[in-house]
Amino acid sequence: MLDISGHLPEEVFAFFIVFTRLGAMIMMLPGLGESAVPARVRLMLALSISLIIFTLVRSSLPSIPASPYMLGILIITEVLVGSLIGLTIKIVMSALHTAGAIIAMQTGLAAAQAFDPVQGAQSALMATFLTLIGTVLIFAMNLHHLMIEAMLDSYSLFPVGQGLNIDDFAALMARNVASSFLLGVQIASPFIVYALIFNIGLGILARLMPQLQVFFVAMPLNIVMGLVIMAMVISSAMIWFADYMEKTIGSFMV
Repeated sequence: MLDISGHLPEEVFAFFIVFTRLGAMIMMLPGLGESAVPARVRLMLALSISLIIFTLVRSSLPSIPASPYMLGILIITEVLVGSLIGLTIKIVMSALHTAGAIIAMQTGLAAAQAFDPVQGAQSALMATFLTLIGTVLIFAMNLHHLMIEAMLDSYSLFPVGQGLNIDDFAALMARNVASSFLLGVQIASPFIVYALIFNIGLGILARLMPQLQVFFVAMPLNIVMGLVIMAMVISSAMIWFADYMEKTIGSFMV
């Protein structure tokens, strides 16, 4: 009979090292790790994906460290790697939240608030709408498959036990935050231009007809025009977002 008792601790250690990184990553990824997804579902998803990837990267995993101190350092490093990769991808979703907040301000819908499951807090209704569409788009365009592939490729980019270059990750995070904010402003740019022209026109009208209650006339028109512009640009904006999300995920793939 084959004796596996000597190999079992090594295999268990290797699996849980993989689970440490991937579990932290999945908890941060958009779509897969949202707070709206039940915790048990997220846990089972993390265990399932970890088991699959464990079989593919087993040969590259280190042995059990000789001291508890080194084991603790290894676990903390893997959690940090997984969290930073997941957070870098999740930040892309903030572009839609930024765009939605700007659109809501420009169209007079900023007072309409709803719970945003992606942000985990109350947000402008338009921001919640865009982030929910973005989450659906991730699954409709199979971008979650790229996320799983990036999990596998992360072991080639960041081998287990070789530490983490915090400076490079900080620079990557800063660029990603700036790019995501820029994307959000670009998505909302048609509404910024519209609001500028609309408000200038209202100002001129108010000067020409002081007796006219401009606010009460303009508010319904502003909302209607905002919804019309949204219907015209939303498809292009979401394709633009999906392309940017794909490029961000691709940066963690070999």
